[in-house]
Amino acid sequence: MTELEKFQELKQKVLLKYQEHHPFFQGTWKTFSSQDIQNLIGLIEEKCKQTISEKWIYMHLKPETNNKIPRKDMLNILSEFVGFSGWDEYSFEEKLFESVKSKEPIKSKNRLWLTLLILIFAVVIVIVFFFRNEDSKPKTIQLNNEYTNEKVNAEEVKVFEVKDSVKQELEIKEGKVQVSNNGNEKSKLVIQSPFYEPKTVNLVMGEPYSGPSQVVSLKPDDYAMMLKAFMLSDIKDWQTRKEQLNKILSDNLEVIVMLKDDLGAEYFNKSEFSQKLIVPTASLKKMKIVEIKNDANDKIQFIRIKQE
Repeated sequence: MTELEKFQELKQKVLLKYQEHHPFFQGTWKTFSSQDIQNLIGLIEEKCKQTISEKWIYMHLKPETNNKIPRKDMLNILSEFVGFSGWDEYSFEEKLFESVKSKEPIKSKNRLWLTLLILIFAVVIVIVFFFRNEDSKPKTIQLNNEYTNEKVNAEEVKVFEVKDSVKQELEIKEGKVQVSNNGNEKSKLVIQSPFYEPKTVNLVMGEPYSGPSQVVSLKPDDYAMMLKAFMLSDIKDWQTRKEQLNKILSDNLEVIVMLKDDLGAEYFNKSEFSQKLIVPTASLKKMKIVEIKNDANDKIQFIRIKQE
């Protein structure tokens, strides 16, 4: 900034200082009246103990532009009037202000980049935390009947999670089980049931098992389902039921009924067990099938029942 430019700014500061004492004046140097000039001369004399002439004000302050800078002694008076010790301090302060102002865009730009980097870093941290948190959450597996697409009865299925040769039975709630999820650690589910074909599901977290839930369909064992229906239903046509039992039960059938209160077990062959199903009793409906084995022809060869 040139000295003339500094003088122009000093003129504006003098005008603002004057308005502090005479707030009713809201004009410019161009509208500065003779009375305003007298008021200004009085203020300068009061504060600076110096005198400036009316003619000097008309020559140097009233014009919108100046061709040359006034004498330094007059500049000292005006600088003191606006709060500086003199023209040298005023010039130095203005120079310092310009230096800071010129560096401000660089500082602002640096602050902007720093802010952006902090935001990017924060977003990355949130994303990493989110996915780690998602990966650490247990995953849900829904067990459905393959034919009806309905959820399986929790009492009829057992599910084991096998990891590093360690087998752990999982709790089934409303046909669903939850499995642990530890990164890419391999594990598998072993599903067993007297009414469904056994199934093993290999789990590698994230591939192919990537969602929060997965549906595993179990294929029903038709003969086992028929046997369950016979045990739970009331007899309507005993002859038809006898013929159906003869088709699904092996001639070498063995039935073990485990008695309540650890009283031992009862043994039935095909004929004895069929008779029990053909003429059902109240105790028959309290029996629960826990194990079924089929022979080479897929007929039921072995049944284990728990008495409840």
